[in-house]
Amino acid sequence: MAVEERGSATLWVVAFMGVLMAMAMGVAYVGMARVAVHRARSAADLSALAAARVVVRGNDQACDEAESVASANHAVLERCRVDGLTAEVWVSVRYALPGLAERRVTSRARAGPVRQPSAPISAGASGTGRASRAVINL
Repeated sequence: MAVEERGSATLWVVAFMGVLMAMAMGVAYVGMARVAVHRARSAADLSALAAARVVVRGNDQACDEAESVASANHAVLERCRVDGLTAEVWVSVRYALPGLAERRVTSRARAGPVRQPSAPISAGASGTGRASRAVINL
């Protein structure tokens, strides 16, 4: 090995380590953002279900219940709308990425009773007795 080439591999190793660190930080940032999205979706789903449960029972405090559930899930209820027996909510979750400004993820969910089919459920076309659609009642 020539004298002028001594230590040249060190520069390549340092550059390679820098690229690996940047990739690891990118993966971590994407992971943190995905967790925030899932938290927002879960909070929205649970808040909508809680509000719909209150509406179906005849209570007019559905949005208060949705706000309580959203808060328990570390989310903020941005908007709540009740239309008949259906509740629709928008919640947001704040998250921070190291070195970047705080960000916010918003999610929307609807919940309410399932409508009854207009005709009775019949057997499948093959005659196996399996229903062509299912209805879940509250």
